[in-house]
Amino acid sequence: MEDYMKDKRFKIAHKEAKIGVALVVINFILWFGFAYGLGSGDPASYNYVFGLPEWFFYSCVLSFIVMFILVVFSVKFLFKEVSFEEEEERGDHT
Repeated sequence: MEDYMKDKRFKIAHKEAKIGVALVVINFILWFGFAYGLGSGDPASYNYVFGLPEWFFYSCVLSFIVMFILVVFSVKFLFKEVSFEEEEERGDHT
């Protein structure tokens, strides 16, 4: 268990997992907020964006674009390249 805590790859993996969970939570909040916030009214009073109901456009189209940009940013600037062969080079085969 101590080797696990000393290995920097696990710290990186935990950080990246937290970022992934945060992205999922952001995605759900955006989707749920737009879908149920704008879509809970009378369908006769819906506004339309590009022929789609406003709630659908914002929750499914715009949220997808925002999440795509956030994921690309996260992968490009927050995630790190980690070698899986590091343990073999050190000889830690216990």
